[in-house]
Amino acid sequence: MLRLGIDIDGTVTAPETFVPYLNKSFNKSLTYNDLNQYDLTKVLNITEDDFWQWMDEFEPIIYKEAPLALHAKTVLDDWKEQHQLLFISARRKHLFDITHNWFKERELYYHNIELIGTHNKLEAVKNNEISIFFEDKHDNACMISEEHQIPVILFNTPYNQDPVPKGVVRVNHWLEAKNWVNQWYETKVI
Repeated sequence: MLRLGIDIDGTVTAPETFVPYLNKSFNKSLTYNDLNQYDLTKVLNITEDDFWQWMDEFEPIIYKEAPLALHAKTVLDDWKEQHQLLFISARRKHLFDITHNWFKERELYYHNIELIGTHNKLEAVKNNEISIFFEDKHDNACMISEEHQIPVILFNTPYNQDPVPKGVVRVNHWLEAKNWVNQWYETKVI
């Protein structure tokens, strides 16, 4: 049984989730492909303070309404009996009830949900003895893979196109992730 560490936003939720909220709030006409940087302050040309003020207001709404990423539920449902599903997110802890309810409403199974309030997931990966991590944030994927010597599945987005080290595997959706994990797992079991 693998211990799968799984990011939530942009990984289990559709990575384009924020776009309509950004457009409405900041009077923009951004497309998903315009999000070519993870740091939205640079995309929007706003200050950190302005961004976090906006997040304080809209983060609960966005996380409550976020759609699932393509094939996420199908694959995670397939894995729930075979592997441990450990969700590790940079979401802030006060969003736990919203996050838990989102999983419940979508009937998305989990063994554990941990909101760590920071993008630095190295300690959480170590403490949870993660076998493979699933991520959309480029630097997280690289750091986790290099620090813990585990494979990291990086979901392709416009904002994570920098080169990646050998231990980071790019996929376009959850079915590709499942195929890679199944092949990797078979080589480990044999």
